[in-house]
Amino acid sequence: MKLVLFSATLLSAMFSTLYVDAGQPNIVIIIADDQGYGDLGHTGNPIIKTPNIDALAAESTSLTDYHVAPTCSPTRAALMTGHWTDRTGVWHTINGRSMLRENEITLGQLLKDNGYSTGMFGKWHLGDNYPYRPEDRGFDEVYRHGGGGVGQTPDVWDNAYFDGSYFHNGAIVPAEGFCTDVFFKQAKMFMKEQADAGKPFFAYISTNAPHGPLHCPQKYLDMYTGQSQKIAAFYGMITNIDDNVGATRQYLKDLGVFDNTLFIFTTDNGTATGSEIFNAGMRGKKGSEYDGGHRVPFIAHWPAAGWNTKHQCDRLCHAVDVVPTVVGLAGGKKPQSLRWDGVSIETFLDPSKEPAVADRMLVTDSQRIRDPIKWRKTAVMSQQWRLVNGEQLFEIKKDPGQTKDVATAHPQQVKKMKGFYDSWWDELEPTFLQTTEIYLGAREAPRVTLTCHDWIGG
Repeated sequence: MKLVLFSATLLSAMFSTLYVDAGQPNIVIIIADDQGYGDLGHTGNPIIKTPNIDALAAESTSLTDYHVAPTCSPTRAALMTGHWTDRTGVWHTINGRSMLRENEITLGQLLKDNGYSTGMFGKWHLGDNYPYRPEDRGFDEVYRHGGGGVGQTPDVWDNAYFDGSYFHNGAIVPAEGFCTDVFFKQAKMFMKEQADAGKPFFAYISTNAPHGPLHCPQKYLDMYTGQSQKIAAFYGMITNIDDNVGATRQYLKDLGVFDNTLFIFTTDNGTATGSEIFNAGMRGKKGSEYDGGHRVPFIAHWPAAGWNTKHQCDRLCHAVDVVPTVVGLAGGKKPQSLRWDGVSIETFLDPSKEPAVADRMLVTDSQRIRDPIKWRKTAVMSQQWRLVNGEQLFEIKKDPGQTKDVATAHPQQVKKMKGFYDSWWDELEPTFLQTTEIYLGAREAPRVTLTCHDWIGG
């Protein structure tokens, strides 16, 4: 009898371990650059062609009040760390303020520690020298351009959107085709290798499109005849991304890993170009402290968890919530000392659960300066309110276009949100003095490229 019980217990323990390991989802995060909430068909854009992302949204959870920073590097810092952008040292896109501090632990590193193979493809924009490169921050496979865009100063000299050259695990390699297509192709090769090996993977696909300069294959330009050259190229770049989203989802099916893959599509800030056509009724665009600058799409699909029906959650959330959520789903292993600014929003994403996060206040700002300045282009957000620059108050559900300032009618709400921000700022301000040195002579990176992108200016 004791032998039977022992065997049953051992079998149960083995099954539990196997179930946990098999249950780890593959994770694919696609983040587009400069594409806003209104630059999609399913959010109401009357012109743009995004059938694949629209189809994804029709069978996924969409967060309709998800916010990021108003510009790219800061959003990526929050997305990768779960920390406020100003805490990470990344509050600009140049001037030495786009390098993610060495003490930050990235989503790539955390997932690697939880048993994942990790790959990064496309735009990093959090540092181009050691120890700030993605290969220094937990990513096993890296295929990227330099700086904040193809052809920028830290990138390969005279690089181009077509038939360019990219950094593949540190070495410059030539490529054939349009940059977005190349990045997705490399990501799919990585996914296949991991799927064939039976290992869970994290593929972070970060397109430089539709960031300017605005270029795309001719067939996509031809889809928007009658539009201005600028809009045709901008929308054409997005439709090209959309085609790659559809092709990648099909590829996951072909690999047999579709059902147990958490597939996320999002963007890094409000639209840079599309607001003249459609902005989903919002005020502001890229760089703005109003919602049009930082409210963006977030779509999550995971059939094995039941996240494969159309579901919308209108609860306020932020890019800082992504790391706590994803790490929790992937196994939960993290350093005991690590404290995130975000929280898990798994219950926002799961159609079978009631949102378990209470109403809270969140902050987004657009510093883009050498050192942060209090209240500079800042929004304090709650589920019902937006306090902008410490002066204007908007009741966001009644006034999504932020056209009517009601600060004088609600002085106590202004006081409450100012008080929250004061505490938030006081806690972060001492961290602004932390530095981000570029290492010279490091064994891990004997070659260093110094460019004006990382010079600290005025």
